[in-house]
Amino acid sequence: MSLSADTLRLQFEYSAWATQRLLDAAATLSPDELTRDFQTTDKSVLGTLAHIFAADRIWLSRVIGQPRSTLVNPEDRDLPLLQTEWPALHQRWRVWMRDLNDADAERTISFQDLRGRPQANQVWQIVLHAVNHGTHHRGQVSGFLRAMDHTPPPLDLMLFYMEL
Repeated sequence: MSLSADTLRLQFEYSAWATQRLLDAAATLSPDELTRDFQTTDKSVLGTLAHIFAADRIWLSRVIGQPRSTLVNPEDRDLPLLQTEWPALHQRWRVWMRDLNDADAERTISFQDLRGRPQANQVWQIVLHAVNHGTHHRGQVSGFLRAMDHTPPPLDLMLFYMEL
């Protein structure tokens, strides 16, 4: 399968757009709402946002050849940090993707997972995984917001396309 570099950039931009909308929504929550335990792996709005951020960061570290040994750092579970660092991380992704071409999209990246096992994926698989992973967890956060009687922002891909 092949996927164009332009398609990867577009999907990445969707992910950055949806993430910013959810960060803006999270900024309206009280500290108790941000950390309310929903009995999921990442527990809360803040914990889930930190998980998505950390995954975005680790995948970028792998594609640029600067792997990390940890996923979520304790300091990642801080909304002001996420509001500052996540847009900066998105910008680092953009810089990496700026000159990406269709042949690069099919290039294989080898890395070690967090357990030290060797892995290899094509660039297009990594980018789409990062986007899909974020979509899954942003959906969880949207559900948490609804459970607390807040209306989550619309995050539909089609809305993103219409806003382009």
